[in-house]
Amino acid sequence: MTALPAPTWVVGAGGLLGKAIVRELTRRRLPILTRSVPWADPEASRQGLSAGIDALLDAARGGPWRIAWCAGAGVTGTPATVLDLEVATFSAFLAELAARGVAPAGSALFLASSAGGVYAGAGQAPFTELDPASSISPYGTAKLAAEDAAREFATTSAAGVMIGRIANLYGPGQNLAKPQGLVSHICRSHISGQPISVYVSLDTVRDYLFVDDCAGMIADALDRLARLSERSPADGRGAAPRVAVTKILASHQGVTIGALLGECRRLFKRAPRVVLGTSPFARLQVRDLRLRSVVWPELDRRSLTPLGVGIQATSADMLRSVQLGQRRSG
Repeated sequence: MTALPAPTWVVGAGGLLGKAIVRELTRRRLPILTRSVPWADPEASRQGLSAGIDALLDAARGGPWRIAWCAGAGVTGTPATVLDLEVATFSAFLAELAARGVAPAGSALFLASSAGGVYAGAGQAPFTELDPASSISPYGTAKLAAEDAAREFATTSAAGVMIGRIANLYGPGQNLAKPQGLVSHICRSHISGQPISVYVSLDTVRDYLFVDDCAGMIADALDRLARLSERSPADGRGAAPRVAVTKILASHQGVTIGALLGECRRLFKRAPRVVLGTSPFARLQVRDLRLRSVVWPELDRRSLTPLGVGIQATSADMLRSVQLGQRRSG
């Protein structure tokens, strides 16, 4: 009898990346678990995550499971106290998962981390997984702490673990209430006519990765993690196999903010309305954040969405949302 595919719990399914992973897994016709977690209340979120573990194990029916952890509302300027709480929530979740001892071979955990956060103080670009991580902000420090928690979980679990250090994500559905996502904010400015403020130099280099491309990489990574954890032999003492991988997920194309604005001008037939300003958080932004992955390079061998196509998709989705809101209010 053919084994049923492992269910995947997408934690943070309401966010930009979580929604894209749900779309990708749906396209692949794989079983998905999503649950609403009351993140604002630490005790309620703990209980919600515990109930989510129950639901995942029920869906797995004693077989392997997969988790894609995409939760987290922090950005570069988020206070350390808030970020510490996010890390504590994730660590407690892993501790409960490990304490239950329910990670059959073939199970896999993905953690979404931030390339910008962990490499901001790492030296000269381009950065690879071989470069030592170095944070210059509480945000980056929190991401590294979450990574450490995931690696610790890998030492006691049969589940494969991947930490994805993700480039600048953009695409339809980004939360514009957060002070991040330059592509989305440019698109909103184009639609609304309101200017946007840019607080860093226009020669600042970033790697822009379309969110659906990132979701495809993550789905493939979960597949490979599961295969590795199935095949990895136990050590001589009968301990569980340990698979822990850290990988950069990026387009491998460095783009300056000036070039991004130029591409938007070409697409929208007019220059974006940009106001150059200052911010105390600008010092936490590294000038050059080009990225190059040397781990599991086969995951990068895919056709990626060209920047212009991704910008158009982001703008079109935003325009549809505005028009839908106007029809509802009318």
